[in-house]
Amino acid sequence: MASTPVATRSAFGDLVRYWRRERGLSQLELASAAMTTPRHMSFLETGRSGPSRDMVLRLSVALDVPLRDRNGMLLAAGFAPVYGEHDLDDPAFAVVHAALQHMLVNHDPLPAVVLDRQWNVVRANEGARRLFGALLAPDPLPEPANVLRLVLQPGRVRDAVENWADVAPALLERARREAVGGVLDVATAELVLELRNGADAAAFAAAPRTIGPLVPVIDLHVRVGETVLRWFSVVSTIGTPVDVTAQELRLEAFFPSDAGTEAAWRAMVAALEP
Repeated sequence: MASTPVATRSAFGDLVRYWRRERGLSQLELASAAMTTPRHMSFLETGRSGPSRDMVLRLSVALDVPLRDRNGMLLAAGFAPVYGEHDLDDPAFAVVHAALQHMLVNHDPLPAVVLDRQWNVVRANEGARRLFGALLAPDPLPEPANVLRLVLQPGRVRDAVENWADVAPALLERARREAVGGVLDVATAELVLELRNGADAAAFAAAPRTIGPLVPVIDLHVRVGETVLRWFSVVSTIGTPVDVTAQELRLEAFFPSDAGTEAAWRAMVAALEP
């Protein structure tokens, strides 16, 4: 059997070392978690040994590597990817798509959206379309609609956020906390860096300034006309995913933070209905 090329082994070793350091593990700790020896672990990282397919998967599980990156580790080691990646409209994704649609529709008239790993809106219910439509009017919703850009960059949505100084740093913190595997992908990391280093860098770096000690969540206060709506959100992810897309999707459902917001929102929705 032909040996694995040194360049391939080195690429795999670099990935293992990267994820091991991200997780704060020593070679000994990782070797124990992956049920191998410290000596073999050292050889894998330096490229002196090539991994089996099973070892690649064991290491990726031990390191809690996101599925997309597990495929990258397999490719670096000379193996084919094992985790699929389907479009939301792919027939193979029908059961997941149906579940997401069910949650979106049943959450109406309250807003709810489905986001990908880069915070792009990939699905929205009528409530979300009404809310974003009111905030962006007369401009249409951009394509793709990126929540980080809409809220954090200058524009109509940001101008409508009454408590932007509290929301901005909290939203960037959320972006990192909710990243798949706790590590931002390259595109989202670049976007976060761009936003952090922009004209509002000082505001993003500041801690929320008006949050009381007993407040359970940071509300999003948005002004629509003369009315201020106060929302908080609940984020759901797909359990036990074995598909890259399924792992990276999350559904964010918005709820009124007070009775006044709920009454005002339902009145707005009723006024728009034929």
